[in-house]
Amino acid sequence: MVNITNVDLLTLATSYQYAYQIQSIANASTDHVSFISYDDSFANILGPNPTQEMVANYPYAAFHEAGVYNQATGKLYATSNWNGSFSNPINVTTIDIHNNDAIDSIRYPHLHEANGAAAYYPPSTPANSSAGQQIVFCDEGDLVHPSQLVLVDPASGDSSVLLNNFLGRNFSSLNDVEQHPETGDLWFTDARYGYWQYFRPEPVIRPQVYRFSPSTGVVQAVADDFIAPNGLELSPDLKHVYVTDTGSHTFPDKDNLTDPATIYRFDITGDGKRLANRQVFAYSEFGFPDGIHTDTEGNVYSGVGDGVNVWNPHGELIGKFAVANGGSNNFAFVPGGMYIFNNYRLFKVTIQAEGRTVKRDFGLG
Repeated sequence: MVNITNVDLLTLATSYQYAYQIQSIANASTDHVSFISYDDSFANILGPNPTQEMVANYPYAAFHEAGVYNQATGKLYATSNWNGSFSNPINVTTIDIHNNDAIDSIRYPHLHEANGAAAYYPPSTPANSSAGQQIVFCDEGDLVHPSQLVLVDPASGDSSVLLNNFLGRNFSSLNDVEQHPETGDLWFTDARYGYWQYFRPEPVIRPQVYRFSPSTGVVQAVADDFIAPNGLELSPDLKHVYVTDTGSHTFPDKDNLTDPATIYRFDITGDGKRLANRQVFAYSEFGFPDGIHTDTEGNVYSGVGDGVNVWNPHGELIGKFAVANGGSNNFAFVPGGMYIFNNYRLFKVTIQAEGRTVKRDFGLG
């Protein structure tokens, strides 16, 4: 069992002191996850017997982004953070969730500086089938290699490039990707973090959201007006795309709290190819929303500066999985819970909510 802190929103609305008190609970310990409820509906997320534990604490940022399960290997695949050295580039961190969370590192050909990722299925695969499952990674690139989408088969170790340019123009630093389960299209974001972290050249293209068809090669820009388009996710009914803008965090030590720390929601057009009706879905009051996922009920989760925040489909904050000292960049849903990435630390929580892609990704029907 875990302790759950229930927030009184009316008191919070008029008391800075109470706000600081709630934040002190979130920062109480670096070795466990705190559960903070902003709405009674958060109980439906947690279920009757939520638990938490820290399963790893590493001396480098092994648990940063991605978080994709592969059935053939039985492992989760995360990516480390850039550590400032071309001689020791970003690696893929594997977490064997069926073997005491055993952790290892691996690198793949064609994948130079991995970041976000998603399960990938051949575009003709039925939406309820897991046949042909692989992983598509966003490769941020470096000063020599372009930023690109790279397809990896974890079982064989084979890899290939799916896309490495926009009609002849270089991407800046591909960040996150999701595959539409019905069309097979890849929706992805391109920010400037490789340049801001000094391992990519100066950008020559706008920070945008794109749609790519692996079956036809069609690639098109579908949304812009971002400082740093980052995490991307679909709603479970496939009517919306959520995009986080982490523009408040750009160059190291150059954060600007008046720039976006925002989740935007777009409608997917009827033909499944465009985005429309951009609106502010949520704004993070602590840090910025990075990796983003939805559950089967349409609730939206994002890694932020104090852990993983949860909003209902209306954009109202309903709860937090609070992680002290760095919060969370990303996380991964698994059957019966999720793994939370804190760069150096890895946490596991058991909850009732089910991630949008869990049934397909884990072959559960």
